[in-house]
Amino acid sequence: MSLSDPHTRFPLGRRAVRRMGYGAMQLAGPGVFGPPKDPDAARAVLRAAVAAGVDHIDTSDFYGPHVTNQLIREALSPYPDELVIVTKLGARRGEDASWNPAFSPEALTQAVHDNLRNLQLDVLDVVNLRAMFSVHGPAEGSIAAPLTVLAELQAKGLIRHVGLSNVTPTQIAEGRSICPIVCVQNHYNIAHRGDDALIDQLAQDGIAYVPYFPLGGFSPLQDAQLDAVAARLGVTPMQLALAWLLHRSPNILLIPGTSSLGHLHENLAAAELKLDADTLAALDRIAD
Repeated sequence: MSLSDPHTRFPLGRRAVRRMGYGAMQLAGPGVFGPPKDPDAARAVLRAAVAAGVDHIDTSDFYGPHVTNQLIREALSPYPDELVIVTKLGARRGEDASWNPAFSPEALTQAVHDNLRNLQLDVLDVVNLRAMFSVHGPAEGSIAAPLTVLAELQAKGLIRHVGLSNVTPTQIAEGRSICPIVCVQNHYNIAHRGDDALIDQLAQDGIAYVPYFPLGGFSPLQDAQLDAVAARLGVTPMQLALAWLLHRSPNILLIPGTSSLGHLHENLAAAELKLDADTLAALDRIAD
C-alpha cells in the first residue's frame, strides 16, 4: 500500500483520510511537558509531513500544555483544505506535569475554546473525549455527562465530529447512544492486542480505529521475532510494526509521532510495505 494510493483511505468525519497520519505529541518537551528544545525543527517536521501527503494530524491542547497546537498553527496555518486535525479533551496538566481529569462542563467548554484559539480555527474537525477513569488504560465509568457537553458544543457549530479515546466497548455503546462517534483511539500495537474484537466490530460499523502507542510508546517495542522478520525484509522493526497495523484492518488509521525528519520519512515509508501471508502469520505470533 502507498501513502499516495487513494484506496488506502478511510472515513474520518467529513473526509476520507490517508491511513498513515502523524501524531504531534512528541513535539512537546520531555514528558510531553513544556516547549521542545528546537521549535524550528518541530515546525519543519510538521511541514514535511504535510508536504509528503499526510492529511490527518492528531494533537491535544494538553500536550505541553498548548505547545503542540501552537506549533501546528505556526507551521501550517492557513491550513490545506484536505487537512483533518483531530484533538483530545478530558485531561489537564498539573504544574508537576501530572495528567488529571478535566470532565466538568466548564473545563470541557474552556478546552474547546483553547483548542480553537491555539490552532486558529473556527471549528474543530474531530474532538476525542479521553476517558480518565484510569490513566493506565480503559476503565469502566459513565461518559454520558461529559459527552453530552461535547454534543451540545457540536450543535453550536464549534465541533464537527466526536470521537472517543481510552474507552471500553461499554463506553463506546453509551457514547453512540448520545451522538455519532467517528473514531476510537485506544492503546494497540502488534504486541498489545486487547482490542482485536473491538477493531473488527468498529470496521463493520464504518468507524475508524486509531491506535496510540503504535510503536510501543514510552517503552519501544522489542521482540526477537519482530527483529528477525524486519532483518529478512530489509526494513526497521518499527516500519514493520506500522506496516502490520495497516494490514490488520482497513479501518485502522495510524498516527506515529516523531520529532525527527529522518524518523518521519521512515514511518511514512512503512505505508509502502507489502506483507505476504507467511510474514503476517509470523508477526501475529508475537502477541502470543
